[in-house]
Amino acid sequence: MNSPTPQPSNTPSLQHSILAVIPARWGSTRFPGKSLAPIAGKPLIQWVTERVKLAGTLSGVLVATDDERIAKAVEPLGVEAVMTNPDHPSGTDRIAEAIQGREADILINVQGDEPLIDPSLIDAVGAALSGDDSWDMATAATPIGEDRDVENPSIVKVVFDSEGAALYFSRSVIPYVREKDAGMPEGQPLYWRHIGIYGYRRSFLERLVREPPCQLEKAEKLEQLRALYLGCRMKVIPTEDTGIGVDKPEDVERAERALREAGMVK
Repeated sequence: MNSPTPQPSNTPSLQHSILAVIPARWGSTRFPGKSLAPIAGKPLIQWVTERVKLAGTLSGVLVATDDERIAKAVEPLGVEAVMTNPDHPSGTDRIAEAIQGREADILINVQGDEPLIDPSLIDAVGAALSGDDSWDMATAATPIGEDRDVENPSIVKVVFDSEGAALYFSRSVIPYVREKDAGMPEGQPLYWRHIGIYGYRRSFLERLVREPPCQLEKAEKLEQLRALYLGCRMKVIPTEDTGIGVDKPEDVERAERALREAGMVK
């Protein structure tokens, strides 16, 4: 398995309540019902939920779904399933509905198709927000090692400043290297792949879902650009965890292989 995710600074926690929410809808375009797809003998949503529960700093875990079958599948796992509107345009909107009436000022959006999500990464995202109230959101990124991945529009790239604040996300190659021999420092990653885990300060999440998509978001089809457009200070946490997303039926075999390599199944 990947090495543990580096934790943020040792700034003491400001005693925030941190709630993880796993959005899991039935009607995936490329893989309908994938939340219940069997992965090495267990539904995908069970793998994700069990990994999330290993995070050490959470006050609770919710599964936000639009289907009773998914809700019933997580009932034995000791987490609450919240039924939400099936017409939400994004997981962020689903989370905003699911947390209504619940005490939590930091929310962590854990994708429901990541059976190998690193619990320490969940803790790191939560700690970034609980340790410093100047951040509105937190997410993660990992260095890109393959040239073909840099050119792949399905792999979202991110650039960030010296504090780790996100500057921009794109499906295009960012940054663009104008001169190949520009003397860039060796050993320092230039290209970073965005990892789709998000931490939100509750007040900012509520603002985010009230605002319409901006032009940049519409162009790139990247919801996080709406946050930046609104002036969000988003912390990017470096990690070695690349994740194993199950987006289509062909990904099941790859996920099972990764689980075996991690020693989680035989």
